[in-house]
Amino acid sequence: MSQAKDSKTASCGDINCPIHGTLSTRGSILTGKVVSDKMHKNVVIQIDFLQHYPKFHRYAKTKSKIHAHNPPCIAAVKGDTVTIHECRPLSKTVSFVVVEKKGGV
Repeated sequence: MSQAKDSKTASCGDINCPIHGTLSTRGSILTGKVVSDKMHKNVVIQIDFLQHYPKFHRYAKTKSKIHAHNPPCIAAVKGDTVTIHECRPLSKTVSFVVVEKKGGV
């Protein structure tokens, strides 16, 4: 049993991991659902929120998709609910990293 626990807490070897690597996070903290995990070490997160239109005193459901780095120690898959933190730009479209997997399918 302790062997499995040690492999879980062992370093994932990813330099861009906020837990085992040297990547620091700052700024926004968001929660969303993984809608695509087809990229290598990256996922697409969909964030649903309500947008207020003051002229009509109404709210509208809107959504936004954000690309985030997915470290091997977290390994989020399609359908998981995750928490992402803002970090330095890792590529042209990736400026967030997955830090916690809350649940999923």
